[in-house]
Amino acid sequence: MSLPGATTPAATSPAATGTRKHTALPKARTLIEALPWLTRHHGKTVVIKFGGNAMVDEELKSAFAQDVAFLRHAGLRPVVVHGGGPQISAQLERLGLASEFKAGLRVTSPEAMDVVRMVLAGQVQRELVGLLNRHGPLAVGMTGEDAHTMTATKHYAEIDGERVDLGRVGEITHVDTGAVQALLDDGRIPVISSIARSADAADVEGHVFNVNADTAAAALAAALGAETLMVLTDVEGLYEDWPRSDEVISRLTASELERLLPELTSGMVPKMEGCLHAVRNGVTTARVIDGRVQHSILLEIFTDEGIGTMVVPDEPQEREA
Repeated sequence: MSLPGATTPAATSPAATGTRKHTALPKARTLIEALPWLTRHHGKTVVIKFGGNAMVDEELKSAFAQDVAFLRHAGLRPVVVHGGGPQISAQLERLGLASEFKAGLRVTSPEAMDVVRMVLAGQVQRELVGLLNRHGPLAVGMTGEDAHTMTATKHYAEIDGERVDLGRVGEITHVDTGAVQALLDDGRIPVISSIARSADAADVEGHVFNVNADTAAAALAAALGAETLMVLTDVEGLYEDWPRSDEVISRLTASELERLLPELTSGMVPKMEGCLHAVRNGVTTARVIDGRVQHSILLEIFTDEGIGTMVVPDEPQEREA
């Protein structure tokens, strides 16, 4: 028997009134927000250039591996291309060899090339493959030399109108995607070091070239017909009026980017030239994102806001002009 004015537990329980607080509800909303992006990108190839602080910070490396594994499990086909600037510089210093850069590219002597090859394929790649494979038997490491994936000729920089020799720095002339496609079709994540074989048929010694990882990623994205090229950097994106302003350009066309290239700092030039090459050779979008932000890849692909700078092909009338 109930006392006057009393209510039964069932009448006032949160379940009965529909007021139970579900603490996981924000997670459900996040998943729903990602749904159209998951649908749009399902089955598409995404080439990601891994570099900058994300390569040396343990938490950022772990978050990067989680993001790439998530893409694979969500039905995308990620390909990782990496350099290893900080690690190469550290190893050169240990060996008493100087690091020198011109026009944003590392001057690579034959001795330095041996170090580049060792660090990229034997250290950086192996660590990244290991991190990815914590999430399943996914990643397979290779270099641009393997299966003649990347072929290059000697690259010269131009500084103040003069041709500058950079040593064993290569300019990619051909990309053979056969091995990469086979790995993707098998459900694997190719992890590719930015080293290319010599295109010179007379090079019986089998010389190899150090290729800028931004350039290599862009060339591979174009050859694969990728949906997206993503370049991780140590800045928020492409600044509108640096250093007078830190406002980031969120979106620009290929022609707009081409007009800006002469004004960019040397470190940004290979990244933005790579984005320009990609979107002018069949890649739908190229994005420069801040690799210092954990899960920046997922934020860029699967949220409405996105982060960083996105480059898109010109509209037809812009191309005709």
